[in-house]
Amino acid sequence: ADKRTKIANYYLSSSRLGVNLIRAADQLVTYGFVPFRVEPNFTETRPHIHVESCEGAYYDVDRFGSVLAYAHLFRRRAGDLAAMFPEYADKIMTRGMYGSTDESSMMEVVRFYDENESVMFLPEREGLVLAKTPNPLGRVPIAIAQRPSLDGETRGQFDDVLPVYAAKARLALLMMEATQKSVEAPLALPQDVTQLSIGPDAVIRSNSPEKVRRIPLDIPQYTFAENNLLSDELKFGTRFPEARTGQIDSSIVTGQGVKALMAGFDGQVKTAQSILGDALGEALSLAYAIDDAYFGDIQREVSGSANGVPYKLKYRPSTDIDGNYGINIEYGLMAGLDPNRALVFALQARGDKLISRNFTRRNLPITMNAAEEERAIDMEEMRDALKAGVASLAAAVPQMVTQGQNPLEIIEKMATVIGERKKGTPLEDAVARAFEQPEEEEQEQDPMQPAMQPGMQPGGDMPAMEQGPPPMQQLLAGLTGSGNPVLAGRVVRQVPA
Repeated sequence: ADKRTKIANYYLSSSRLGVNLIRAADQLVTYGFVPFRVEPNFTETRPHIHVESCEGAYYDVDRFGSVLAYAHLFRRRAGDLAAMFPEYADKIMTRGMYGSTDESSMMEVVRFYDENESVMFLPEREGLVLAKTPNPLGRVPIAIAQRPSLDGETRGQFDDVLPVYAAKARLALLMMEATQKSVEAPLALPQDVTQLSIGPDAVIRSNSPEKVRRIPLDIPQYTFAENNLLSDELKFGTRFPEARTGQIDSSIVTGQGVKALMAGFDGQVKTAQSILGDALGEALSLAYAIDDAYFGDIQREVSGSANGVPYKLKYRPSTDIDGNYGINIEYGLMAGLDPNRALVFALQARGDKLISRNFTRRNLPITMNAAEEERAIDMEEMRDALKAGVASLAAAVPQMVTQGQNPLEIIEKMATVIGERKKGTPLEDAVARAFEQPEEEEQEQDPMQPAMQPGMQPGGDMPAMEQGPPPMQQLLAGLTGSGNPVLAGRVVRQVPA
């Protein structure tokens, strides 16, 4: 599954869908559907996924949603068509009784697909067939992403608000006309003005200069109210998210982050992601089928990027795909949110223990290798723990000196760790070298003398039942703050094992 995922990432990157999906999303919202066309690229021996233009695209589906036929009408220059198909150059450049065709004139070309073949022909040349290719897949290599509708009619998101757009445009023209008439309104002058000067720095002499003015043109106030109503109608009709206006309040502490997320993560974003994800999964399934059908026995080495980590792999479609064309596309839980709100949502869900750290890493709207990042965090935590252990060992040196023990060995090990770190040695390797145990030398023993048992005194078989008084170092270590020594002795009785 991991290898097939990398192969799918290779299809996506080589087809440049990261950029073309932006155009696909725009067409889905504007026209209500977007077609994905998959064809073999014989130059690079791979399938290629195209995002077709919705203009001139026609398709037919059955009751199960499978594409039965697809036709796309586009326009090309006659000279270009004659250069691409020189065997039909005379028929392309001739228009029967009307004479020859100019090379720069545009001609309509139709590309038609069904489950049996694909045909390219010219309707303006009595259906002249330029190319015909059999279809080895047995299904139309087209995936359609279509917005839902009540009556099955394909509509864009802005189709229902076209009258609102027209009214708003008409109102804007009237307001511009009113503004122009207000500027060009006639002048009202008192009776004593006999001469009128026009132009910059003009002087008008009058006994009543306050009466020199332009005739005002009153614009009704409900005009501006109607403009605001139309703007609100456009926002509701097009499901415009309030987050884009900047009028949003979010707070992690007060819980307003959820409200802000509801405004930012609009329903249309989720709907478009679901529709495009399903169509993209079908397009990748067609890419698997084309790769297996056309290039099944060709082994190739490809490269790509998965979760921000580049990779290289070798695969043979007939072996690694082997007729398994199923695939699932997921955008992620927080896709569509900006990084700030996605982090707010993730932290709130993590605080209530709804999701795990691994799930959060895999669904953040940033490029990240979740497994590699988890290993890096584990290494950092273990190194911090190892560093804390070495530091606590160094902190025990004063206590050892107080107890009369020799701390030189620990100091030497600490110096070894510091020296290895200066050389650039990783912390774990430096600690391992500093605290490496020397190989114990085997002590030579007389085979005729039995080994001394624990608790036995040298030269005898009786176990030592008593120990002598504690050493002077231990007695000195028990000095109190007043300086009075603790001279109490003790006797330890021990039963041998």
